[in-house]
Amino acid sequence: MLKVEIESFSYSEKPILKEIAFTMKPGEHLSVLGESGCGKSTLLHLVYGLLHLENGSVHFNQKKLLGPTKTLIPGEPFMKLVAQEFNIMPFTTVAENLGSHLSRLDQEKDEKRIDELLEVVEMEAFKNTLVKNLSGGQKQRVALAKALANKPQVLLLDEPFSNIDVFTKNKLQRKIFSYLKDKNISCITATHDSDEALAFSDQILMLKNGAEEMFGTPEFIYEKVSTKYQAGFFGEANLLPKKLFSDDKTSGNIIAFPHQLRVSKEKTAFEVMIKKSYFKGDHYLIQGIWKDQSVFFKHNGPLEVNIFLHLSYSK
Repeated sequence: MLKVEIESFSYSEKPILKEIAFTMKPGEHLSVLGESGCGKSTLLHLVYGLLHLENGSVHFNQKKLLGPTKTLIPGEPFMKLVAQEFNIMPFTTVAENLGSHLSRLDQEKDEKRIDELLEVVEMEAFKNTLVKNLSGGQKQRVALAKALANKPQVLLLDEPFSNIDVFTKNKLQRKIFSYLKDKNISCITATHDSDEALAFSDQILMLKNGAEEMFGTPEFIYEKVSTKYQAGFFGEANLLPKKLFSDDKTSGNIIAFPHQLRVSKEKTAFEVMIKKSYFKGDHYLIQGIWKDQSVFFKHNGPLEVNIFLHLSYSK
């Protein structure tokens, strides 16, 4: 349904994006995962048609999208973009904001649609509240509901939950992404939240310096990380020599996540000095020192500082 091919894109001489290509079927969810400044927002703007793509193309249902230089109003009508700057009207009510995207030909039908959207983003109690009196997170939820008003075929979300508290965010993510699947709406989310990307995506596109670093299912991405940059999205990853855990003395490193390291009752080649214990609720994240390098592993309780312990590794 949606096919994106970007050879390169730049605002000046330095490329912002290069060599990116992917396709999406109806109802699929793609997360674009990357650090700040890697080109995530620019990618969404190119897909939506706010920026001119000279070296590349975007196709929807095998039809090439022409971009802002060939259209009177930039942005494709079957897509909606929820940018980091919310497109909402502060001096009108929440309901009036949502109603501005509806036909207004059938008031009863519009009211039902507004109520449905408010239920999706859990803003029913604020239906008649002026938007200017809402918190940042509430405004973000209004922007999400407004983008869904006309049932787009493709929804582009740029850090859509960045202003929303953790308690609300977890429930809202489940509701919104389930709603999109239900309605067969394709979604591209630009995010640096790896938990969100792993839990809700069909595919993940990881960017580094504007280029594809990894692409695949969440399971593939998590299992195939091989560099500190890739693994860094998923917690305190440790880059360690293979020979610490194997008789194979050839050079090379492995990525070990904290849950893959355990305190060993037997002596191993991997001995660390305990520096600090961080309480994480159902476990402690322990920081140790090995050859002047910080090493992080999980444990079921705090450990005494400055003692030496042996660790083992298990996939």
